[in-house]
Amino acid sequence: MDSTIVAVVAAVAALLIGIFLGKIVFAKNTQKQVEDAETLSKKILDDAKKMAEDARIHSETLKENKLLEAKEHFSQLKSAYDKDVTQRSQKLVEAENKLKQQQQGVNDKTAALQKQVTENEQLKENLTRQTEAMNIKRVELEKHHEEHVKRLEKVANLSAEQAKMELIEVVKEEARTRAMAHVKDIMEEAKVNATKEAKKIIIQSIQRTAAEQTIENAITVFNLESDEIKGQIIGREGRNIRALEAATGVDLIIDDTPEAIVLSCFDPFRREVARLALQRLVQDGRIHPARIEEVVEKTKKQLEEQLMEIGERTIIELGIHGLHKDLVRIVGKMRFRSSYGQNLLMHSKETANLCGIMAAELGLGKKVVQLAKRAGLLHDIGKVPDEETELSHALLGAKLAEKANEHPAIVNAIGAHHDEMEMTYIISPIIQACDAISGARPGARREMMQSYMQRIKDLENLAMAYNGVEKAYAIQAGRELRVIVEADKVSDADSDRLSFEIADKIQKEMQYPGQIKVTVIRELRAVNIAR
Repeated sequence: MDSTIVAVVAAVAALLIGIFLGKIVFAKNTQKQVEDAETLSKKILDDAKKMAEDARIHSETLKENKLLEAKEHFSQLKSAYDKDVTQRSQKLVEAENKLKQQQQGVNDKTAALQKQVTENEQLKENLTRQTEAMNIKRVELEKHHEEHVKRLEKVANLSAEQAKMELIEVVKEEARTRAMAHVKDIMEEAKVNATKEAKKIIIQSIQRTAAEQTIENAITVFNLESDEIKGQIIGREGRNIRALEAATGVDLIIDDTPEAIVLSCFDPFRREVARLALQRLVQDGRIHPARIEEVVEKTKKQLEEQLMEIGERTIIELGIHGLHKDLVRIVGKMRFRSSYGQNLLMHSKETANLCGIMAAELGLGKKVVQLAKRAGLLHDIGKVPDEETELSHALLGAKLAEKANEHPAIVNAIGAHHDEMEMTYIISPIIQACDAISGARPGARREMMQSYMQRIKDLENLAMAYNGVEKAYAIQAGRELRVIVEADKVSDADSDRLSFEIADKIQKEMQYPGQIKVTVIRELRAVNIAR
């Protein structure tokens, strides 16, 4: 029991001692933690103070930078504003100076005008005084004139009216002669001035083109190595020559002409087919109807290919693009067609070049120049149709161009170049003029002898119809008409008037290429006989 109590007491004492020791230890630990906490809080407070100081310094630096930027921006704005104000001030000064100059000019003009008005007033007063003096002198002159007329009537035994009529007739005749000469001079001057630019353009266009002119006949001479080949060409009972003529549509004339055969046909294309076919047959040596038909057919195909080559070569030469293949073939076919002795392809190429040059000289623009050149090349395509038709070549050509989707301006130019359609585009009169230039200039075409002789005769008859004309001769192929008049019936002044009237009548009533010079010759012969 006692041991238990002692144990309990000992335990309680131990517990008390433990609690005490624990409080001591806890007190020490707590004090250490408080000291550590104070140290940490002091450190945190120092760091916070330092961060606050740094933030204050940064804020002040940022504020200073913003202030500097604001000052710099303000300086730039102020500089720009000052510059703008300076420029406006300068412009105002310039405008003010200009206004002052204009005002000064107006003042000068006003002063000059006032001076002119003053001078005009003075001139008017002088004219009024002169007019009054002239009226007085005119009255005096009329009195003297009446007295002079009365004296003349007494001397000449003629009344004033009779003398006046005779004088009027004399003056009228003299005035008529002078008027004709004056009218002639005026007309010549007007023609020169009116056509100056046109002649310049036409001459420049002609000078810049030099198209070859080939006069083609209706026959082609085929040369042979010997006359022995003629028999082979004729064949037994003429079957070879008949087969060749039937296949080509060309007449073969075989006569006594040594080493030559004449191919006769109005169509140059057929003659070329016959010539090439005959050349192949002669070289091959096998000449019979079946072979003839075979060779002619091959030759036609070869020439068709050649037509395309000629057409393509032509459009490349002229710088024309995008032409329909049917039109290219027709252009090539024009190589084998002639018009009044002028090769149609050469004429079309020349017309195309003239059209391009004339359109360029007129300043119509690159596109119009190309259209004019294209229309100039195609204007006569209606002359080489594959099938005959009742349409004229101009309308047929317009139809072919429209079918090939050509530009409406080209279609109109082709159809209107002989005035068979109304001209609705600017290039239409250019094509008409260039076609006339290419066809009418000397040496371009061959005229029929009958029409040439008729024109010569008409020229001479026209001159012989005038009174006083003794003889008339058309010389230099109709380029000059010499008229010989009777000296006792036609005076020198009448000769000049007669030359003008004949030239004017020729121009109005006749058609002719180029120009005709009219020369009137008056010769006075005094003949006496010594006996």
